[in-house]
Amino acid sequence: MNTTEIKTVVEGMLQPYLDEHGFELVDIEYVKEGGSWFLRVFADKEGGIDIDECGKISEYLSEQLDQNDPISEAYFLEVSSPGAERPLKKADDVRAAVGEYVFFTTYEPIDKTKEFEGWLRSFDGEEVVIEVGRKKHAIPYAKVASARLAIQF
Repeated sequence: MNTTEIKTVVEGMLQPYLDEHGFELVDIEYVKEGGSWFLRVFADKEGGIDIDECGKISEYLSEQLDQNDPISEAYFLEVSSPGAERPLKKADDVRAAVGEYVFFTTYEPIDKTKEFEGWLRSFDGEEVVIEVGRKKHAIPYAKVASARLAIQF
């Protein structure tokens, strides 16, 4: 199974539990780092998620993975909060972040840059507008490579 298929299978196992307990699935990563595989699940909920809740999600998912065994190699399972710099993976995440300080990258330069850090002023489903300093940049959503909340210094 490739990494995309593994992520899809894990999401299918986990989503009913998350829905039942009021959690949101933010992201799933299945990556190899330094010779070891890691299955990372990032979950959240309104008001934030705590370590005990991450532990309960981890226990549930671990049981499901043991029963169904979709991953052939050895791996480490990690369940955590997405943190202060939460990734904005879906259009709904971007929509919810309007008014927040963000960091976006694009696949190709827009206004001669591929990185935008500033205030997310709007998102209409087709285009995001990020205010960097006093300049507003209109970015086609299809050209966004990555997006996350950012900490303003």
